[in-house]
Amino acid sequence: MVTRSDILVLGLTAGVTGSLVGGLMFGIGMGLVADGIHIGWLLALPGAPVGGLLGYLLARKLAKKLG
Repeated sequence: MVTRSDILVLGLTAGVTGSLVGGLMFGIGMGLVADGIHIGWLLALPGAPVGGLLGYLLARKLAKKLG
């Protein structure tokens, strides 16, 4: 059974890893774009969805604990 502490840890972990990965991707991508290297858009644009995907994967891992 999943406890409150498991849900709390899931939220904290998903928030921290998602913001770190998404923020780094966005920051590096925008730095490249600012320097005129347009391939940086391939890092900047999917930054937020990748961060959300990490949270989704962590939630699926926790849901497998139930069944």
